Amino acid sequence: MYVRGRGIVLNEPSVVAVTEDNKIVAVGDEARQMLGKAPASLTVVRPMRDGVIADYVRTEGMLRYFIRRVSGSMSMFRPEVMICIPAGITSVEKRAVHDAAVQAGAKRAFLIEEPIAAAIGANVPIAGPTGNMIVDIGGGTTEIAVISLNDIVVFRTVRMGGMKIDEVISNHIRRKYGLMIGEATAEDVKIQVGSALPLEDELTMEVRGRDQVTGLPKSIPIRTNEIVEAIADPLTAIVDAVRAVLEETPPELASDIMDRGMVMTGGGSLLRNIDQLLTRVTEVPCHVAEFPLYCVAVGTGKALENYHIMKRHLA
Repeated sequence: MYVRGRGIVLNEPSVVAVTEDNKIVAVGDEARQMLGKAPASLTVVRPMRDGVIADYVRTEGMLRYFIRRVSGSMSMFRPEVMICIPAGITSVEKRAVHDAAVQAGAKRAFLIEEPIAAAIGANVPIAGPTGNMIVDIGGGTTEIAVISLNDIVVFRTVRMGGMKIDEVISNHIRRKYGLMIGEATAEDVKIQVGSALPLEDELTMEVRGRDQVTGLPKSIPIRTNEIVEAIADPLTAIVDAVRAVLEETPPELASDIMDRGMVMTGGGSLLRNIDQLLTRVTEVPCHVAEFPLYCVAVGTGKALENYHIMKRHLA
């Protein structure tokens, strides 16, 4: 969450822990630590899946918790809120996000498409009549867009992101080694040894989980190039979407993109060598933004600060 004049004030995952009678007991980092470890009386859920609301009531509760935490629980002030959404989601999905924000305590809620927010946050000059390409690899979706004059010209949204890559890693380890691991461990594997291209000097880590056969704890070594093979399919889907956008880009804008290159944002862009993979496949230079994890949040905040300029281009 970004607040005018203060910058990013909160950075936590969209995870909620609820009791059997649907009472929220933990949100964000605290709830995430319970993933795979909670007792039967608690359910830990991600109320947003693939970039859209999967559980309206819990999303609203999560937003209310975060808004109160940032503005103060005793505050009578109802803030204006801007939320980023995937490009191309349906009007019903947009309405659900808008209504959830208002119900959670916002005075007014605005929506901005994720590629535009990512470009603003990455300091890409999108106001002029030149082509800029953004590849934003988030947790639930990957957004690829060509932007000119503060608006999207061509885009693709792939329901493939960091969480899907974690799931693929988890499934691979279960099939090959008969080892059951949780979401948090799969994400650790991706961060510590994952790569989009094979490495000459492989990284190795010990992975601990539960043996499917014996049911007992077990530890195995995992190497980088094994993970490269395991995550090839989701990365191929992302690469194919990038190529499809480039093929549909008008020639004048394509020329600008060849000069400027494409900019990568989102946590997924931190995967080792993913920029090199895209450059190799598309022959277009690819750069990772300076602070890719925060680009969308910062861009959303800056768009709200400059609402008078951006209002024509908001979703």
